[in-house]
Amino acid sequence: MYLTRRHFLTTSAAACATGWCAASGLQAAENTLPPVRAITRGPKFHWFAYYDKLQFDPTNRYALGMEVEFEHRSPTAEDVVKVGMIDLADGDRWIELGQSTAWCWQQGCMLQWRPGSADEVLYNDREGDRYVCRILNVKTRACRTVPRAIYAVSPDGRWAVATDLRRLADTRPGYGYNGIPDPNQDVLAPQDSGIWRVDLETGRQELLISLADVAKIPFPDRDLSRAKHWFNHLLVNPDGTRFEFLHRFQEADAPRRVTRMFTAAPDGSDLRVIDTNGVTSHFIWRDPQHILAWSKQAKPGFYVFEDKQGGTVELVGPGMPTGDGHCTYLPGNQWVLCDSYPDRNRNQNPYLYHLPSDRVVPLGQFHLPKEYTGEWRCDLHPRFSRDGRSVTIDSPHQGGRQIYLIDISRIVASGG
Repeated sequence: MYLTRRHFLTTSAAACATGWCAASGLQAAENTLPPVRAITRGPKFHWFAYYDKLQFDPTNRYALGMEVEFEHRSPTAEDVVKVGMIDLADGDRWIELGQSTAWCWQQGCMLQWRPGSADEVLYNDREGDRYVCRILNVKTRACRTVPRAIYAVSPDGRWAVATDLRRLADTRPGYGYNGIPDPNQDVLAPQDSGIWRVDLETGRQELLISLADVAKIPFPDRDLSRAKHWFNHLLVNPDGTRFEFLHRFQEADAPRRVTRMFTAAPDGSDLRVIDTNGVTSHFIWRDPQHILAWSKQAKPGFYVFEDKQGGTVELVGPGMPTGDGHCTYLPGNQWVLCDSYPDRNRNQNPYLYHLPSDRVVPLGQFHLPKEYTGEWRCDLHPRFSRDGRSVTIDSPHQGGRQIYLIDISRIVASGG
């Protein structure tokens, strides 16, 4: 069922006051919001989580999702998340595929279609005292296990990079998994923890970059020897020749974490520092040599970084909103899909930014109830279908988080 326009009025004056809708053309689209429908329903709660993973199968008929029976608290080691897919051609029918006890609110269990496959999905799980990755064929239901939980997958689907999800649970609640304690909890920069490469065919794993190694790389004007270090947000580039990750650390007696952005070759060599501003946030690869990321350079906003030590850094465009959000490129790289964090009225705003015309096209406004905060907040995390004609978001604006589908076919067909 499609929702009526009253469910999400376009950007309000209050939202504009936050600076989010400073871009020209945002309010001009007030009467042309695209249609949206819920593709999951209660009483259970559903979401997909992160924005940089394949939610849709190659035919765009099936969209992956997760299901739980509670909200508003941290998951325990015993809490189960169901994984499934929604049949968009059969009344949005929910098809259960499996379950996991290794998950978090912000990134779920890393559920995603395996790149290069029409039948296989990946998701993390727990076996005894270790986190693992399941590779499930959705047609035959054959399932095999890789002995390490994965984070980001190569474009050919043959290998993945992983970080220490035990450490993330300790250093960044909401992103790691609860169930296995970090054995290095009291170690600032352990030598045996970091980023692994995992062969999804053989299960072979290799530690590529340790936290101890990266902590030795100088950071101007900062003392890394007294900071606690971890890695987060890994992503392989479009041709599989490099991957990106964020090195984060909490300085002793400091009120906030500090971030710098790195890239490396698939074997962990040729390590490059791309951004040392300290607050690098969400990012996506534009192409094999460039990264779009939110950062604070001359001013806060989205910048394109050249994957090169001391490479060029360029502001995306004057019309794109400057607030942080979850960014991706639609196929063809003419459009950036993004969202906003809650404004003063706790409304979240997904939008499209058309690069050739420097225009912003709003996709709606979705209220985030005050109960959704901190670790169990519900970011929109907009994702697109393989053909770039649909967008999905996670939102609790109708009472409990569910997955919604926005039809953007007319927008992208008309060029904005």
